[in-house]
Amino acid sequence: MPKVELDAIDIRILRALQANGKITVNELADQVGLSASPCARRIRLLEEGGIIKGYSAIVDQKKVGLPISAFASIKLERQREEDLDRFAQAVAKWPEVVDCYLMTGERDYLMRIVAADLESYEQFLKQKLTRLNGVASIETSFALGQVKRSEVLPIG
Repeated sequence: MPKVELDAIDIRILRALQANGKITVNELADQVGLSASPCARRIRLLEEGGIIKGYSAIVDQKKVGLPISAFASIKLERQREEDLDRFAQAVAKWPEVVDCYLMTGERDYLMRIVAADLESYEQFLKQKLTRLNGVASIETSFALGQVKRSEVLPIG
Protein backbone atom coordinates (compact mmCIF):
# COMPACT_ATOMS: atom_id res chain seq x y z
CA MET A 1 0.00 0.00 0.00
CA PRO A 2 1.51 3.33 -1.01
CA LYS A 3 2.27 5.90 1.64
CA VAL A 4 -0.19 8.78 1.63
CA GLU A 5 1.39 12.20 1.25
CA LEU A 6 0.33 14.48 4.07
CA ASP A 7 1.24 18.14 4.15
CA ALA A 8 2.09 20.10 7.31
CA ILE A 9 -1.52 21.16 7.89
CA ASP A 10 -2.81 17.58 7.54
CA ILE A 11 -0.22 16.48 10.10
CA ARG A 12 -1.28 19.26 12.51
CA ILE A 13 -4.93 18.26 12.07
CA LEU A 14 -4.16 14.60 12.76
CA ARG A 15 -2.05 15.42 15.82
CA ALA A 16 -4.77 17.67 17.24
CA LEU A 17 -7.53 15.11 16.61
CA GLN A 18 -5.45 12.33 18.21
CA ALA A 19 -4.97 14.51 21.29
CA ASN A 20 -8.66 15.50 21.46
CA GLY A 21 -11.19 13.79 19.23
CA LYS A 22 -13.98 15.98 20.64
CA ILE A 23 -12.43 19.26 19.51
CA THR A 24 -14.81 21.43 17.48
CA VAL A 25 -14.00 22.29 13.89
CA ASN A 26 -13.67 25.96 14.87
CA GLU A 27 -11.20 25.17 17.67
CA LEU A 28 -9.26 22.85 15.37
CA ALA A 29 -9.18 25.44 12.61
CA ASP A 30 -7.73 27.99 15.04
CA GLN A 31 -5.07 25.50 16.17
CA VAL A 32 -3.93 24.62 12.66
CA GLY A 33 -4.19 28.07 11.12
CA LEU A 34 -7.17 27.60 8.80
CA SER A 35 -10.70 28.90 8.65
CA ALA A 36 -13.47 26.46 9.58
CA SER A 37 -14.62 25.50 6.05
CA PRO A 38 -11.20 24.46 4.66
CA CYS A 39 -10.46 22.67 7.93
CA ALA A 40 -13.72 20.71 7.74
CA ARG A 41 -12.99 19.89 4.08
CA ARG A 42 -9.55 18.52 4.99
CA ILE A 43 -11.02 16.41 7.80
CA ARG A 44 -13.58 14.99 5.37
CA LEU A 45 -10.82 14.16 2.85
CA LEU A 46 -8.76 12.47 5.57
CA GLU A 47 -11.84 10.42 6.54
CA GLU A 48 -12.74 9.55 2.93
CA GLY A 49 -9.13 8.56 2.26
CA GLY A 50 -9.23 6.13 5.17
CA ILE A 51 -6.52 7.96 7.10
CA ILE A 52 -9.01 8.78 9.84
CA LYS A 53 -10.76 5.46 10.41
CA GLY A 54 -13.22 6.63 13.05
CA TYR A 55 -13.66 8.25 16.43
CA SER A 56 -14.07 6.64 19.83
CA ALA A 57 -13.85 7.22 23.55
CA ILE A 58 -10.98 5.70 25.53
CA VAL A 59 -12.59 3.77 28.37
CA ASP A 60 -10.78 2.77 31.56
CA GLN A 61 -11.08 -1.03 31.53
CA LYS A 62 -10.70 -1.34 35.31
CA LYS A 63 -13.48 1.15 36.00
CA VAL A 64 -15.89 -0.82 33.83
CA GLY A 65 -15.11 -4.09 35.59
CA LEU A 66 -12.57 -5.58 33.18
CA PRO A 67 -9.26 -5.34 35.07
CA ILE A 68 -7.66 -8.47 33.56
CA SER A 69 -5.58 -8.25 30.37
CA ALA A 70 -4.48 -11.63 29.11
CA PHE A 71 -2.09 -11.99 26.19
CA ALA A 72 -2.60 -15.25 24.34
CA SER A 73 -0.14 -16.59 21.78
CA ILE A 74 -1.85 -18.97 19.39
CA LYS A 75 -0.29 -21.61 17.17
CA LEU A 76 -2.45 -23.12 14.47
CA GLU A 77 -2.12 -26.69 13.20
CA ARG A 78 -1.65 -25.36 9.65
CA GLN A 79 -1.08 -21.91 8.20
CA ARG A 80 -3.12 -22.30 5.05
CA GLU A 81 -5.05 -19.27 3.92
CA GLU A 82 -8.44 -20.83 4.73
CA ASP A 83 -7.26 -21.72 8.26
CA LEU A 84 -6.00 -18.18 8.85
CA ASP A 85 -9.25 -16.72 7.48
CA ARG A 86 -11.41 -19.02 9.63
CA PHE A 87 -9.47 -18.03 12.74
CA ALA A 88 -9.69 -14.31 11.93
CA GLN A 89 -13.44 -14.51 11.29
CA ALA A 90 -14.07 -16.23 14.63
CA VAL A 91 -11.91 -13.80 16.58
CA ALA A 92 -13.65 -10.81 14.98
CA LYS A 93 -16.92 -11.93 16.64
CA TRP A 94 -15.50 -12.20 20.18
CA PRO A 95 -15.87 -8.94 22.14
CA GLU A 96 -13.37 -10.10 24.77
CA VAL A 97 -10.59 -9.93 22.17
CA VAL A 98 -9.64 -6.27 21.91
CA ASP A 99 -6.46 -6.71 19.85
CA CYS A 100 -5.34 -9.54 17.59
CA TYR A 101 -2.29 -9.65 15.33
CA LEU A 102 -1.08 -12.17 12.77
CA MET A 103 2.55 -12.70 13.72
CA THR A 104 5.86 -13.94 12.39
CA GLY A 105 7.94 -16.39 14.39
CA GLU A 106 6.96 -19.35 16.56
CA ARG A 107 3.32 -18.35 17.03
CA ASP A 108 0.71 -17.42 14.46
CA TYR A 109 -1.37 -14.93 16.46
CA LEU A 110 -1.00 -12.68 19.46
CA MET A 111 -4.17 -11.37 21.05
CA ARG A 112 -5.14 -9.29 24.05
CA ILE A 113 -8.24 -10.43 25.85
CA VAL A 114 -9.95 -8.42 28.60
CA ALA A 115 -11.87 -10.12 31.40
CA ALA A 116 -13.53 -9.37 34.70
CA ASP A 117 -11.50 -12.05 36.52
CA LEU A 118 -9.59 -15.29 35.99
CA GLU A 119 -12.79 -17.32 35.93
CA SER A 120 -14.13 -15.19 33.08
CA TYR A 121 -10.92 -15.71 31.14
CA GLU A 122 -11.12 -19.45 31.79
CA GLN A 123 -14.69 -19.49 30.42
CA PHE A 124 -13.56 -17.61 27.31
CA LEU A 125 -10.72 -20.08 26.86
CA LYS A 126 -12.88 -23.19 27.32
CA GLN A 127 -16.03 -22.04 25.56
CA LYS A 128 -14.53 -20.19 22.61
CA LEU A 129 -10.81 -20.38 21.95
CA THR A 130 -10.19 -24.09 22.58
CA ARG A 131 -13.32 -25.04 20.61
CA LEU A 132 -12.05 -23.39 17.45
CA ASN A 133 -10.92 -25.98 14.89
CA GLY A 134 -7.29 -25.75 13.88
CA VAL A 135 -5.84 -24.36 17.12
CA ALA A 136 -2.77 -26.42 18.01
CA SER A 137 -1.67 -24.61 21.18
CA ILE A 138 -2.35 -21.58 23.35
CA GLU A 139 0.07 -19.85 25.70
CA THR A 140 -1.32 -17.15 27.97
CA SER A 141 0.47 -14.45 29.96
CA PHE A 142 -1.29 -12.04 32.28
CA ALA A 143 -0.40 -8.37 32.53
CA LEU A 144 0.53 -7.27 36.05
CA GLY A 145 0.27 -3.60 35.18
CA GLN A 146 0.16 -1.24 32.26
CA VAL A 147 3.23 0.91 31.69
CA LYS A 148 2.00 2.66 28.54
CA ARG A 149 -1.00 2.54 26.24
CA SER A 150 -1.54 4.93 23.40
CA GLU A 151 -3.59 5.28 20.26
CA VAL A 152 -1.55 8.34 19.27
CA LEU A 153 0.70 7.66 16.29
CA PRO A 154 3.99 9.60 15.99
CA ILE A 155 2.99 11.33 12.74
CA GLY A 156 5.44 13.58 10.94
